[in-house]
Amino acid sequence: MTESFLFLLGSTRPGGNTEALARLAAAGLAPEVEQKWVRLTESPLEPFRDVRHEGAGVYPEPTGNERELLDATLAATDLVIASPLYWYSVSTSVKHYLDYWTAWMRVPGADFLDRMRGKTLWAVTAHTADDPSQVEPLLGTLRLSADYLGMRWGGQLLAYGNRPGEALEGDGVRADARQLFAQRALTAG
Repeated sequence: MTESFLFLLGSTRPGGNTEALARLAAAGLAPEVEQKWVRLTESPLEPFRDVRHEGAGVYPEPTGNERELLDATLAATDLVIASPLYWYSVSTSVKHYLDYWTAWMRVPGADFLDRMRGKTLWAVTAHTADDPSQVEPLLGTLRLSADYLGMRWGGQLLAYGNRPGEALEGDGVRADARQLFAQRALTAG
């Protein structure tokens, strides 16, 4: 299977620190690795409605942006959540996207759970936390989501960045970015 990375950009600011980190890391991927970039704010989803306990608890066939996101998610071997740290967690658009995983698990014929198993989930985030442990709730959300679906946890790229471009200036950030996806061979086995 051809490697295919889906980069899900969860920032409200195009070209911000988190996106710059993700693009720097992506530059280290081999040329034959497919890359798809989705800015979640440009692929808005309807407000999520949990219907698991209503009637048959089945969700309708996705359409529009939801269909595109579901198809892109299922087509990828690797998903990279690129979200700034917002109030100790992922951004609203990323959380909204993850909420839709609940629906996709219940869409007839999507086989979401089976098709997600074995994919690899990665995190890229710029943060302004004085204590790096404050990023742990964001990472925990993603690691636990990966674990729930039987996905591999690929790793994370974290960097302090408040002002535009600041995240790329940190000690070792460029080297860490170049090495992030090199870990894939270790996690894929």
